[in-house]
Amino acid sequence: VVTMAAATSDLRVDLLPSDPLLHVLSFLSFRDLVHCSYVSRRLNELSKHNPLWKSLCSKHWLYTCVCSGVSWFCLFTQTYRDLGRYVQFYPTLKRSWEQLKSFLQLRCPRMIASLKEGATEVELNDIEAQIGCRLPDDYRCSYRIHNGQKLVIPGLMGSMSLSNHYRSEVLLDVETAAGGFQQRKGMRRCLPLTFCFHTGLSQYMALEPAEGRRMFESFYPCPDQTAQDPSAIDMFITGSCFLEWFTGYVHNVVTGEYPIIRDQIFRYVHDKGCVATTGDITVSVSTSFLPELSSVHPPHFFFTYRIRIEMSSVASPEAACQLDSRYWKITTSDGNVEEVQGPGVVGEFPVMTPGKVHEYASCTTFSTPSEYMEGHYTFHRLANKEEVFHVTIPRFHMVCPPFREPVVRTVTSADTLSLSLSLLLIIDLVLFINVTSCSCLTSAAQAVGQLHASPRRPRRRVL
Repeated sequence: VVTMAAATSDLRVDLLPSDPLLHVLSFLSFRDLVHCSYVSRRLNELSKHNPLWKSLCSKHWLYTCVCSGVSWFCLFTQTYRDLGRYVQFYPTLKRSWEQLKSFLQLRCPRMIASLKEGATEVELNDIEAQIGCRLPDDYRCSYRIHNGQKLVIPGLMGSMSLSNHYRSEVLLDVETAAGGFQQRKGMRRCLPLTFCFHTGLSQYMALEPAEGRRMFESFYPCPDQTAQDPSAIDMFITGSCFLEWFTGYVHNVVTGEYPIIRDQIFRYVHDKGCVATTGDITVSVSTSFLPELSSVHPPHFFFTYRIRIEMSSVASPEAACQLDSRYWKITTSDGNVEEVQGPGVVGEFPVMTPGKVHEYASCTTFSTPSEYMEGHYTFHRLANKEEVFHVTIPRFHMVCPPFREPVVRTVTSADTLSLSLSLLLIIDLVLFINVTSCSCLTSAAQAVGQLHASPRRPRRRVL
């Protein structure tokens, strides 16, 4: 019995040598490590071993160095007291912000200056008290890192430009967002995330599950233009939560999925398989959905596409050619096929020489949630106009984001009521912003005026 007791005593974990114990402890989470510190004096000492907390500081707070005289354990506990509420979100959001800033510093440096310092816990708590709703922890965590951006153009959350249309979405600071918090029927308990001065467009986040919305999902509101009740608002869904919405956008930016044009992030999506090469000429296509020019009721979906035509730099000088015409075959999701052909592209007849790139943007609308387009260009050689050939335009798909209808909708043709609701949402946010810069107020006023002056639904164009 004495021998067995001695053997059992020898197997006690806290009596093992330090090295194997520290190796075991290195696999524990910070919570389990803290729990171990209460088991015995020896484990209490070992659980504070500096290298253990160095790796935890790197994992949870992304720290790579510590001030002289401060242990990694102390640094972890100090940070946890401030940000512990967000420990499951912080490393992901912090990494996304750092990646975004590094990218912007190289490609869009003036955007860096528009970012605001992070909000405090007290400020976020005050906002919750002001709006009477709880902010999700992933949203709060991101705003502890950066409190949105200043009300400037271009907006951090992407731009889009056509010949007569421009959109650039600012990531709103939490104070401005709270001023645009919606309480009216159809948009109850919705907090704006972004705002565009030119179009009045905003993305919103639902802070409560109401009126057909799911809690914390983000969306573009889209008034039902066939409903008698102006509170009937459809939604184009852009994310299931703030974390997904923000990190997904950052990923597209830093990986080059979204092109940088004139120091702005343009929200064109390029399918890497959407490339076709004919001889020395390569054609690639990227597309973008415009929610501000689209509607679910009636079904009207607006897309823009950007086409890049490039002649190989190693092509022979005799291969130089000029584009004469275009041909499109358009197939909708319900099987309808439309063919379009015409001279040039957007009124131009580009000449292609070795190494030259020609890019242009055009648009199309359709009444089904998805369609695809394909076709060809007709060129002639500059050295011999009789030599005519076709260059393939690869098939590219255009699919609108998921959308959802409100719980109750009454069908009618009251388009005016729906437009009035859109303007009220815009005016609510613009009035609160109270920007000190006159230029910002002028831009907002021009945006509202443009909505009155311009038709909301352009006719279908395929250029």
